[in-house]
Amino acid sequence: MVEGGEEDLPRDAKIVKTLLKSMGVDDYEPRVVHQFLELWYRYVVDVLTDAQVYSEHAGKASIDSDDIKLAIQSKVNFSFSQPPPREVLLELARNRNKIPLPKSIAGSGVPLPPEQDTLINPNYQLAIAKKQTSQPEETEEDEESADPNPAPSKNPSLSHEKTDVPQGTPQRVSFPLGAKRPR
Repeated sequence: MVEGGEEDLPRDAKIVKTLLKSMGVDDYEPRVVHQFLELWYRYVVDVLTDAQVYSEHAGKASIDSDDIKLAIQSKVNFSFSQPPPREVLLELARNRNKIPLPKSIAGSGVPLPPEQDTLINPNYQLAIAKKQTSQPEETEEDEESADPNPAPSKNPSLSHEKTDVPQGTPQRVSFPLGAKRPR
């Protein structure tokens, strides 16, 4: 904690420091005071905004203490929830524990789900639209000038045969983020 410049601090910052000291917190970073102040200001603005809405709804000209109490109570009810009573939790635990665990079919070690079912394996799925290959139309000139015994093409990418994949459906490609490309 920085002690220098104590007299230069605003009143609210001094109050936060006093609160921290009263709670036994002696060692903290200086930005902790600023973070508490921001939280404090934001909370006060939210409560006063809610109190103003309640006051306007009641048809009052100004905010009074009842509006502020109602705003604080609604903020507490909305922000903080009480845990269920202990008896309710014990009853839920008894009901859940009545069902026995399934027998382990795996060998030794920790059984893990398949890699494609885990959420920790980052991957992408891309839909790549297939290019529509246009069939060259044969004309009479092409037939006359063509070799009567054409040799089959040795490069399959140059052949113009149709594939069984419909032309309108995109191809889905899935790959993990950390995968290495083959070289």
